[in-house]
Amino acid sequence: MKFTRILGAAALSFGAVFSGAAFAADINGAGASFPAPVYQAWAAAYKEKTGTGLNYQSIGSGGGQNQIVNRTVDFGASDAPMKDDKLEAATLLQFPTVIGSVVAIVNLDGIEGLVLNGAVLADIYQGKITKWNDAKIEALNKGKKLPDLAIVPVYRSDSSGTSFVFTSYLAATSEDWKSNVGAATSVQWPTGAGAKGNEGIAGTVKNTKGAIGYVEFIYAAANKLATTDLVNKAGKVVKPETKAFVEAAAAADWKGAKNFAASMINTPGEGAWPITSATYILLPKNPTNAAQSAEAIKFFDWAFGAEGDAIAEKLHYIALPDSVVEEVRKAWASEVKADGKAVWTN
Repeated sequence: MKFTRILGAAALSFGAVFSGAAFAADINGAGASFPAPVYQAWAAAYKEKTGTGLNYQSIGSGGGQNQIVNRTVDFGASDAPMKDDKLEAATLLQFPTVIGSVVAIVNLDGIEGLVLNGAVLADIYQGKITKWNDAKIEALNKGKKLPDLAIVPVYRSDSSGTSFVFTSYLAATSEDWKSNVGAATSVQWPTGAGAKGNEGIAGTVKNTKGAIGYVEFIYAAANKLATTDLVNKAGKVVKPETKAFVEAAAAADWKGAKNFAASMINTPGEGAWPITSATYILLPKNPTNAAQSAEAIKFFDWAFGAEGDAIAEKLHYIALPDSVVEEVRKAWASEVKADGKAVWTN
């Protein structure tokens, strides 16, 4: 499966895409912090090329869903795919943009390559494992001198798609977590301290000895935070790196996924990173401002091209497979209409 693309015949020519773009109003979007770095980088490059800007508010997936349902932005962004009935009720089209990974970050001095697994993470976030030298952690890290230090779990205090992805992984690897806490954008965390946004978790962990948190990989890289390795579904210890994210993404069942909601949590594969997910855009199927909706689609159409892919990959995101991009473009052309007319042609 190919995850790097060039602009092909299915994309509109630059002349067709950007005709009149300099006179268009800026695009407004809000939602997930997981993809915020790539959306902001795309926005800067797109404005330089076309003159059209993107104002993106990183307010969390729950906020993004609420704002697009209320039509206060041109598009919403969510890491957690909306349920089919909610999409239908709000007359929204959902499509993926990039694939990213969630990683566990820790603040521990002198510990390199700490290994954890889903069951241990679930126990930490349930308050069942409270010290870094707990026997279950030591069993995964033979030969490492672990400190007799309290663990400070940090979680998202806002409604978050990153939390949905992380708790989905915990539910997939711990029956106890699945039964008692579950997977959602917002859960009742049994223990720990809350922080807002990926930015908030990264900052809190960075400033708290013994802390552990979960963020999209780019936030760990940008803040130079230590990430843990994980034991994946195949029982192999894997590091959070691009090849592991690609292997997880390649195992997704896109064809069998309704509304593009393909799961990449704990996918099989010896080298697959177990906490991998697509992130989604929510766009009105019945826009009141057809021109503005068309501008939003043009932006994402450009982002799916060679320049957008290169920006995404530089930030450690994975580009969508070509076949998925083609299906997304077909959905734009067939499902987004104003007064019965398509606002964008493929």
